[in-house]
Amino acid sequence: MSQALVLRQLGLQPYVPVWQAMQTFTSERDQTTPDEIWILSHPPVFTQGQAGKAEHLLAPGDIPVVQIDRGGQVTYHGPGQLVVYLLIDIRRSGTGVRDLVSGIEQAIIETLSSLKVNAQTRAGAPGVYVGDAKIASLGLRIRRGCSYHGLSLNVAMDLEPFSRINPCGYQGLAVTQVTELVNGEELGLKTEADYMHTVEKLLLQELITRTGVYGWIDVRQTLPT
Repeated sequence: MSQALVLRQLGLQPYVPVWQAMQTFTSERDQTTPDEIWILSHPPVFTQGQAGKAEHLLAPGDIPVVQIDRGGQVTYHGPGQLVVYLLIDIRRSGTGVRDLVSGIEQAIIETLSSLKVNAQTRAGAPGVYVGDAKIASLGLRIRRGCSYHGLSLNVAMDLEPFSRINPCGYQGLAVTQVTELVNGEELGLKTEADYMHTVEKLLLQELITRTGVYGWIDVRQTLPT
């Protein structure tokens, strides 16, 4: 049976209140609660997952580090990066964790393909790559049969902070972003806002298709209260 989906388009949001809101939402939801997808960006922040090691934080400097409860290791979030949090009842949908991860990765790959960028996954290393460079990271937490956390896709950002860490625990891992890979003039993309809007639209279409069967979508611009 098709379900409702709540889509929250939140703009630029500080990390910790959003993380806390995800935890609260997941703790309080029940089997009738609609799934939610939150799409946003964060001010500069490093997040250290449950498998993270202190030695992978090379020189964080003035950027805060937040120890969190998702899987994976350290990554960076900042303006110009699309972050999508997927609050999905996988027990209700009958979706396995591996299927959810594969669906998210494929959604990113198809989004980039629409922009004429050839991307792929790597065995044993969640995320999406273009050649040897990582363009998207993925980390989830499953609690009470429900997912939270999600993905980040580099679009039009300052990549320098990635040099202050071993991204996802890999020393010297190269990173890239959409603006370095597409012909903006050919696609009619002139500003960073153009890139962000276009990628957001494509990515949401792919994610909604691949994460569930939804009868209707309720769009909101605020965190749950």
